[in-house]
Amino acid sequence: MPKMRASIAVVGGGIGGLAAALTLLRAGFDVQVYEQVPVKREVGAGIVLTPNATRLLYRLGLRDKMLAMGVAIEAFRQRRWQDGRTLMRTAVAQPAGEPPAYYTSHRADVLALLGNALPAECVHAGHKLVALTDRGNRAELQFENGAHTEADFVIGADGIHSTVRGILLGAEKPRYTGCIAYRGLVPMERVAHLDLPVESQLWLGPGAHFVHYPVQAGKLLNFACLVDREGNWTKESWTEPGDVAEVRARFADWHPQVRAILDALDDTFTWGLFDRAPLPRWSVNRVTLLGDAAHPMLPFMAQGAAQAIEDAATLAAVLERSDDIVEGLRRYEALRLPRTAAIQSTAAGNKIRNHLPDGPEQDARDKAMATRDASWVIGASLWVYRHDAFAAAETGALGTPPAAI
Repeated sequence: MPKMRASIAVVGGGIGGLAAALTLLRAGFDVQVYEQVPVKREVGAGIVLTPNATRLLYRLGLRDKMLAMGVAIEAFRQRRWQDGRTLMRTAVAQPAGEPPAYYTSHRADVLALLGNALPAECVHAGHKLVALTDRGNRAELQFENGAHTEADFVIGADGIHSTVRGILLGAEKPRYTGCIAYRGLVPMERVAHLDLPVESQLWLGPGAHFVHYPVQAGKLLNFACLVDREGNWTKESWTEPGDVAEVRARFADWHPQVRAILDALDDTFTWGLFDRAPLPRWSVNRVTLLGDAAHPMLPFMAQGAAQAIEDAATLAAVLERSDDIVEGLRRYEALRLPRTAAIQSTAAGNKIRNHLPDGPEQDARDKAMATRDASWVIGASLWVYRHDAFAAAETGALGTPPAAI
């Protein structure tokens, strides 16, 4: 089928769905995005864009706008929870004449960056999918508002509670990890007295960690703190209001810098973290999955958005080279599933490392970080950040970790 006439329905207008639409549109496909929310509104949250994602966004011609909206951080720093001692500081190398490889950004800014690059007529808000039928050579979609459409194939990019995934693969059973997260944004002027460097700082403590970094060209400070919490947490939503007094009490004995950031807070959001095993498959005939719908990740590697952007690049590159849509979707899955499964597993392991109680294991971790001989630190830079998801369609590179890691 000539690619200019191959139609694609993308279900979901988040970062993954918009990145897929933009990448596929540039590759010559007819792409339409269907987002269930009538007006896309992103509650305040920051994300880190790492080199494996930024190089793909640069390829889409978004470099100048990324420079204007994000913050090119100077280093990643890990610190001790009570005394603020630096365990490890990794400076971000910036070759002369090259654009930044790492950004910290407001999630809403990244959504706007991608959405504004798409023709307005390609994005349809207020379209909640209720039925998806495979007709053999076409797929039919029906929406709650009464609209329906057909496409040559469908991409489910509709997040952790994916309707497309449920239709394809049935109900899932996520497992509560025993950890909840708080997040929020603080105007930078409220913490100006802290004289914070342009860094992403991760504070490690017993049963919790706290991370903060600047976003929105340095106007806001984003924070996220993840706390071990026993019980049967059932809510998995980024927009659930949290209790500011509760989060302040949890970190009351932490370093003054952490407490000062929380003291400057007006409100917070909280959600429970749920773990999911990697899916055995993503594609069924003319329907496939992308981003959190395919591989929801715990937030311990800052790779959720990056992996969705990688999915988009590999999918577009594979389909450009394929004369058979169904076979192309199979190859996309074969290239992406091993890598994302490895990152899911590594992220889950980082939760344990970040939350070690004070004692021998924590002391060994801290010494390893100080001497830079921890394989999990070295490995992240080698196999996560250096992978080229677009080139993988040609090279067949899976981007999985070396056996020693």
